[in-house]
Amino acid sequence: MNANSISHLLTNHVPEAAYAYCFQLWKKFQFEFKVRKSRVTKVGDFTCYPGKVARITVNHDIDPYLFLITYVHEVAHLEVHLHYGNRIESHGKEWKKSFQQLMEPVMSEEVFPKPLLDGLKKHMKNPKASTFSDGKFTQLLRSYDDRQKNVVLLSQIPEGTVFGFQGKWFKKGKLRRTRVECKEIKTRLSYLVPADVPISMAQLSLL
Repeated sequence: MNANSISHLLTNHVPEAAYAYCFQLWKKFQFEFKVRKSRVTKVGDFTCYPGKVARITVNHDIDPYLFLITYVHEVAHLEVHLHYGNRIESHGKEWKKSFQQLMEPVMSEEVFPKPLLDGLKKHMKNPKASTFSDGKFTQLLRSYDDRQKNVVLLSQIPEGTVFGFQGKWFKKGKLRRTRVECKEIKTRLSYLVPADVPISMAQLSLL
């Protein structure tokens, strides 16, 4: 992937004030960068196999602020991998330190609105494996995305509620860390569904 392609992708997806920095990160680490279709369980990832160029992907349908945070999150994985290989935890202290340092140049009101920046500063004191694991910051992020303002998340509905997800009906069960045990109404099979996924047509269960 050449510099022009990377430049085009970043221009279309990150806040304008952060573009130059994001491009510099790509030039420094020279990874393959792809923008992917929406994925339910993640908004970005990092992969690196022996003899292959490292690859970072970010979902195409997220707002510029979350795109930027996710992009830097994954670059931090790459930086840590280059230093330590696979000898450390994926989201351990080394990754946290790298993520914090790489985010520092864009932690300004030129890039983020002040309320969002204030929330981001609190979030970055101890960044999570998933941005969505920080419920308060997730709500703050969604308030700056017009597409997400009226979205209902699985985590926001009561246990026992029947809801629609991916064309099927489920009954919400108990929270298991970051996932919720849900039972499909038709088959009675149980599934672990990410707590932060958008759901549709929620209604109080009478079952």
